This record gives sequence, structure tokens and C-alpha cells, in this order.
Amino acid sequence: MDGWRDEEFKDKNLMAPCGLYCGTCGVYIATRDKNEKFRTVMANLYGTRPEETACIGCMQPDPPEKLYLYCKMCTIRDCVKEKSFYSCHQCEGWPCGQIENFGLATGKRVMKRTIPIWRKKVEELGDEQGSIEWARSECERYHCPDCGKPLFRGAQRCRACKASVADKLDGSL
Repeated sequence: MDGWRDEEFKDKNLMAPCGLYCGTCGVYIATRDKNEKFRTVMANLYGTRPEETACIGCMQPDPPEKLYLYCKMCTIRDCVKEKSFYSCHQCEGWPCGQIENFGLATGKRVMKRTIPIWRKKVEELGDEQGSIEWARSECERYHCPDCGKPLFRGAQRCRACKASVADKLDGSL
């Protein structure tokens, strides 16, 4: 699939427990692609320094090799680990206050869309294959509806054709 490799769909480090699949995160994509210009754009967007705006997935084992500042402080990630889950899709209490009160509206919209999909994929295909297919479906979703080029979660415009994509994907930031 244009933009992602099969190994990424299988990488549990990228399976963010909240449903914000790390493989579609701009910080991850900039890190993976060693794209310093895009990393600076992501740093400016999130209010961090470019040198600390790098990540290879929020579910890396401790101590993580390269974990983004905001992911280090994620209470959802901590909650899942405390419950011995690997994802909110396993929790009967979902959506909880941490989801409902998430600080970024786009993130909250994505979480509420993706966790039910993850649950359904796992129910149909089993835990491992269902999770892989959920990750694949997230990446399939993040392509420009006009030109087909890959996007990142939260994209407002396609970097290739400049088409507005926000309303077709996750809404405005």
C-alpha cells in the first residue's frame, strides 16, 4: 500500500491503545522517513522543539527507544498498561472519562471511530489478525480522496495535490 509497509501493520509498537494508530501519526511518519522539514512542521503544530519531535510508536517496551513527549505523558497508555490490556478495545468501560475529556477534538473523534472498528476486526478475525487488519484499515483510510497519495492523521490538506481533506477525514483541528 502506498505510504506504508506490511511490517508496519504487524508492529505492535504502533498499535496505540486509544485507537490513534501511530502508523498514521505525522510525528511517526516524519521520524520513519527522516523528513526533517515535516518533523519541524509537526513540532510547530504541537508546540514542541523539532529535536524532541520524534517517535517510533507509543507501545514500545520500557524503556522506550524514541517516544514522543506527549506520548510519554499519556494517561490512556498508562491506564491500559495498569489493567494488563494492550488496547482500550479490550476494556468494558470504554469510552471512559479519559476518552471523553481528551484534549484534542480530532483525537477524540478518531478514537471514538476506531475502537469499535478494532473490536469488530478482532471479533471477526481473532486478536492478532484482527489487530493487523485494523491497522491496515487505518492506513487505507489516510489517502487523499482526490489524488490517492498517503496522508497523516489530522491532515488538513494533501501535501501532493493541495486538496482540502479535513472534512473528508477527521475534521478541522
